[in-house]
Amino acid sequence: MSIVLEPYQVIIRPLVTEKGTYLSESRHQYQFEVNPAATKADIKKAIQVLWNVRVLDVRTQVYKGKPRRWKMRLGRTQDWKKAIVKLHAEDNIAFF
Repeated sequence: MSIVLEPYQVIIRPLVTEKGTYLSESRHQYQFEVNPAATKADIKKAIQVLWNVRVLDVRTQVYKGKPRRWKMRLGRTQDWKKAIVKLHAEDNIAFF
């Protein structure tokens, strides 16, 4: 049984970092935090629908939460999923 996600549920937020800016300018690759239940096909479809661009490749990475301390308690940050999306050379996404 697979979960059906709408495009606005797949993409949580774009990751705007120095490395991400370099990748977007030089290699047409953009980074997003995505829903952990989203597949590569879901991510590709969501990017194409939301920004009207052509997606060539999607790579994903799952990050495990780090241990953190809050006052006298130990806890963990949440696990999260990152997607690196490569676009066609003629397409780009403007975040600002």
